Amino acid sequence: MTVLGIDPGRDKCGMAVCVPGAVLVRTIVPPAEVPRVVVAWAAAHPIDVIVVGGGTGSRQIMAALAGLHASGRLPPVTAEEERDSTLAARRRYFEEHPAKGWRKLVPRSLQVPPEPYDDYAAVVIAERRLAKI
Repeated sequence: MTVLGIDPGRDKCGMAVCVPGAVLVRTIVPPAEVPRVVVAWAAAHPIDVIVVGGGTGSRQIMAALAGLHASGRLPPVTAEEERDSTLAARRRYFEEHPAKGWRKLVPRSLQVPPEPYDDYAAVVIAERRLAKI
């Protein structure tokens, strides 16, 4: 099973293609670019389902992708609860990018990643769907 997860937002959207145990690709794009990237990734990967987080901007993303699904260009598009996905994404970010220097002394719960991590939230959303299968 291959899942494309999307963490929608007003200014940027995290996106990730995941299979059980692995992240194939992830990125952050402006909301207007989501349909183009989804179509490109659907051509490059055997995506079984697209899962959109139910937070800010989800209606617009769902509407944009629904038309592409109806035309047969995309697999099914569904919504997924994204409760606590940002916190999980932050933890995951710091697992992959451990603190260095003096930042090691600061508890993780008090740190904020130095770059956007919406793509990690998309990974969390996709993995939650994979866990249900």
